[in-house]
Amino acid sequence: MTPKIETRSVADLIPYASNSRTHSDAQVAQIAASIKEFGWTNPILIDGENTIIAGHGRLLAARKLGLDKVPAIVLDHLTKPQQRALVIADNQLALNAGWDMDMLKAEIENLKLDDFDIDLLAFSDAELSALFLEKEDGKTDADEEWQGMPEFEDEDPCFRKVIVSFDTPEDVAEFFSIIGQSDTGKTKSIWFPEKERRDLESLRWAEDEE
Repeated sequence: MTPKIETRSVADLIPYASNSRTHSDAQVAQIAASIKEFGWTNPILIDGENTIIAGHGRLLAARKLGLDKVPAIVLDHLTKPQQRALVIADNQLALNAGWDMDMLKAEIENLKLDDFDIDLLAFSDAELSALFLEKEDGKTDADEEWQGMPEFEDEDPCFRKVIVSFDTPEDVAEFFSIIGQSDTGKTKSIWFPEKERRDLESLRWAEDEE
């Protein structure tokens, strides 16, 4: 079937009560900035009763922008289990994609030459710094990577680590929202909940027992 894009009132759309995807204030601001710059490139997906299947972040961004109406696609042909599954799959499928890092760097560099606001790409400063610190052999320079990190009295590089523990995924999201960054592959350690933290704290490295 060919989906048909319809215009729906923001006030009529209903967030899915069991949506497991979270959106920080910082991410909603990024989505809003993207919509303002590029327009609506991705309609909100809803069921036949105006409940959102995919696009909760876009709805929050629309509210932030003060929009009254948004484009939507009605997926009333899906069964209830299919709708619930798509709520999850729509997010996870995007996360499973990768990057051609050389191509990505080249494209960002070209955008800079065009004086384009690369903040609209939604990468954090830390992610961009890590991207452009990559060497041709695919490795990073350890000293450059740790520029700006806290100073430690002990010069042993094994102490160049900051561990912050959280109780819930919401606490993790709030932390990254506060510091204006994103949880990426370069994040060192995030441990929760309490049980897992206790288990990790009880570990002893083999070399300590020699």
